[in-house]
Amino acid sequence: MTQPALLRTPLSVIAWWAALTGILWLAGTALGHPAPLTGCAASAAFLVAVGECGNWLRRRWTARRGGRAATRRSSAR
Repeated sequence: MTQPALLRTPLSVIAWWAALTGILWLAGTALGHPAPLTGCAASAAFLVAVGECGNWLRRRWTARRGGRAATRRSSAR
């Protein structure tokens, strides 16, 4: 079964957020600096938001340049 495109993006963002929350919490615990899970979740939400904004800017920049920037670079080699 395929998911509609409208549902795919939010599910992907939630999955990244949950995974990053777990990674931050486990890393802090393993290094002896345990942080509350809510703090890790907030930090993960911030990092995911910054990443999504960066991805949006990258896609917008590529579209503005005609979408062929990667093709031109690879064909020049």
